[in-house]
Amino acid sequence: MNNVTNEFNDKYIPYKALLIYNCERENDYNSNTDEAVSMYVESYDIGLQGNPINAHPLSLQESIALAELLQSSAEMQNGFLKSKGMFPNNLLYVNADTNGYAVWYTPPQQRELFFVKDLGIPCGKAYVPGMVWKATRDSLFIFAVKGKSKPTAKTALHYAPYFNIYSDGRVCMGNVNINIDRGTHLENFMTQWEAYFFGSYFSHTISGGSQINGNIVQLWQQQVSTENRFNELLLVKNGLTLNQLIR
Repeated sequence: MNNVTNEFNDKYIPYKALLIYNCERENDYNSNTDEAVSMYVESYDIGLQGNPINAHPLSLQESIALAELLQSSAEMQNGFLKSKGMFPNNLLYVNADTNGYAVWYTPPQQRELFFVKDLGIPCGKAYVPGMVWKATRDSLFIFAVKGKSKPTAKTALHYAPYFNIYSDGRVCMGNVNINIDRGTHLENFMTQWEAYFFGSYFSHTISGGSQINGNIVQLWQQQVSTENRFNELLLVKNGLTLNQLIR
């Protein structure tokens, strides 16, 4: 897919280096331990050539800045895939670990779709089928489902009838700039992935990944040029159930 948003590249350069010394010594106080451990932190500035210079004890100001940085990182991590309130009604499953993922459902609806000129399909609004989404911070899998009801564990999954899809449901995001940090809450996580997918240009089929009962180009030419609901008879089962996807 081609990215339709502006790309921003942050450049990180070395700024400070910390060296932590550990000193073991005899304990002068009454305790159950034989030794006490003390720490000494030395701070280095980073020179123009990238080498550490100006060694000095970690100052109070530097200690405060470091504490604020660590606190900010902890708060961001604690927010990843956590809901701001009650779970969204369309959420199916969530694993909020460091490398976690979410699975959710969107009903049949009309969406704005974008296609590269070579496909001969005009960009525009079209009805799409019900969809099941599974996403981590840097990858997205999508599937189609029949009907309007929220899927259950036994619901059969179908190949997503779109371009840019691998046979296992993974989406080829091309040069789309995925920017989901570890502080992203669940609701924003879901919204961002839907925006990435539908806001990008469909461009090509990938062997075995865009299976439908018919011609996929003709399908979307018709969907964009008419107000027809998506014909679910075109969907092809991929052999998975929702329960298998979650596990």
